[in-house]
Amino acid sequence: MKYPKLDVLSKAEMDQIHAATLEVMQNPGIKIRHDYSRELCKKAGCDVDDETMVVKFPPQLVEECLKKCPSEFVAHSRDGKKDVLMKSDGSDVRNVTFGIGTQTTKYISHGEFETKASTLADLGNICKVADACNNVDFICAPVSAMDYAVSDVSRTIREIDAIATNSVKPYYPDTECKYLDLYYEYETAVYGGDKEEAYNKSFMIIAGCPTSPLQLDFMTAEICTKAPEYGMPVLTLSMAMSAGSSPIFLAGTLVTHNAEVLAGMVLTQLAHPGAKFVYGSSTTNFDFYCASSPVGSPELALISAGVAELAQYYHLPCKVAGL
Repeated sequence: MKYPKLDVLSKAEMDQIHAATLEVMQNPGIKIRHDYSRELCKKAGCDVDDETMVVKFPPQLVEECLKKCPSEFVAHSRDGKKDVLMKSDGSDVRNVTFGIGTQTTKYISHGEFETKASTLADLGNICKVADACNNVDFICAPVSAMDYAVSDVSRTIREIDAIATNSVKPYYPDTECKYLDLYYEYETAVYGGDKEEAYNKSFMIIAGCPTSPLQLDFMTAEICTKAPEYGMPVLTLSMAMSAGSSPIFLAGTLVTHNAEVLAGMVLTQLAHPGAKFVYGSSTTNFDFYCASSPVGSPELALISAGVAELAQYYHLPCKVAGL
């Protein structure tokens, strides 16, 4: 099925958003709560204030790092049979499950449902169904194993096992950055102990979300600088909320969103030039009536179309929520 294309930005408008983004990244800059990342930025010529943790990026550095990003790469499946070519030109649209929730709903009868905290077993069962769906190409961890939320053992390590055991498709786990080395060990075990194959054929794409407005927390920066050590592609996914944590005007939200994602891209390329990078978005508007961030509003559709066009403008593969 050929998907319809929604063009919401002209080339001139994307040029304007890009120029405004570079201006924002230089002044006021991006707050980065990660010592090693700030040190990388210093060495690359950024103006860095370690007290405020604000990094001001020279425009030429952003442009240089963009040129180092692959415009396409293969997202590997566990068995090599359901690999996905991640393209940046918009010619190929792929589908991913939506995540990450903390509850599941059981149908009882007409109009009657039971909602409960999601479990590790729920995660495995959903992934088993998603694996059988030909129209689902990736898996984003759909729910969390809340039965392990306060356990002494790692919830996320059990989750990556539950996903990989029930699906061969490439996936986005709910990442704990301190366990990236163990995720790599898991992939190595899947490939029969072959570390080189695990590095070259990672079936995990590791995501980090900036803290809007204009901040990268420790976890996101750690993912950007460490995940490529293990051959894992990096996804920086902004979740800015128009009129909440970003400007009420959608053009301003696109600039805020863009600056956060490109900051993650720069960190990834400074640490590992040529690393696989995915431009990500779950940016939407803030709903004042319900005090929520709706992933299905008309504003989200416009934002998602806009950021997908920006990703193509930068020749970056993207993952966009809500479309």
